[in-house]
Amino acid sequence: MTEARGSAGLNGEAYPPGTPCWVSLMVHGLAATQEFYGSLFGWEFRPGPQQLGPYVRALLDGHEVAGIGQLPPDRHLPIAWTPYLASTDVDLTAEMVRHCGGTVGVGPLDAADAGRLAVATDPSGAVFGIWQAAAHLGTTITGVPGTPAWNELFTRDTVGVAKFYESVFGYEQEPLASPDVDYVTLRVKGRPVAGVHGVGRALPRDRGPHWLTSFEVADTDKAVTRVTDLGGHLLKPARDTPHGRVATVVDPEGAVFSLVHTDR
Repeated sequence: MTEARGSAGLNGEAYPPGTPCWVSLMVHGLAATQEFYGSLFGWEFRPGPQQLGPYVRALLDGHEVAGIGQLPPDRHLPIAWTPYLASTDVDLTAEMVRHCGGTVGVGPLDAADAGRLAVATDPSGAVFGIWQAAAHLGTTITGVPGTPAWNELFTRDTVGVAKFYESVFGYEQEPLASPDVDYVTLRVKGRPVAGVHGVGRALPRDRGPHWLTSFEVADTDKAVTRVTDLGGHLLKPARDTPHGRVATVVDPEGAVFSLVHTDR
């Protein structure tokens, strides 16, 4: 995680290409998942585009912050939060993904009048989305409890995969100047937008390379207690970092995410 993010894309304009603009979760129990996150973050929900099945958008004080969809009963896919990276041309970006060694598993396809999307995997196997905005620009509020705070890719090492994202989205790379930590911050127009963390053998064998979304909370420890009360569980205990107090948790369907109270 790095310093506080700005408000690009939150002023009625599309997010700059490469910026995480939305997070989405596909689950089997849509109603139960809404109850969990509604109780945890104070989200309310309204229907969204239904092309891929039942789907709702989560709202915080009337602002759209995330999406949750329902998987078909016969689809046994990993349950995980997926960040969507902004693009001005999702078809061209999808071609770049293929050209640079990734794969495109879904789309590109239209999501009604909201926009156009694709779901892809990078060469290491981590899943991410691509979003070309039309009526729906993406997350419209950040920096307050209940909103996405940061997206970070956990992978074996940063060199090859960071180059992939640089080639596809035009990121500027900022490696951490440390012999002990393999970390690259991805920047758009000088602004930090995401991170790539090389963890080597510490990468979970049951998950492989993956993106992890952090959500802002008012109190990390209290939010952890709330997660467990609601049927989730703690994966990594709360710890203080240079950027805030962070804990990693799992929702009742198995989606891993982090809670962070950002120091501002």
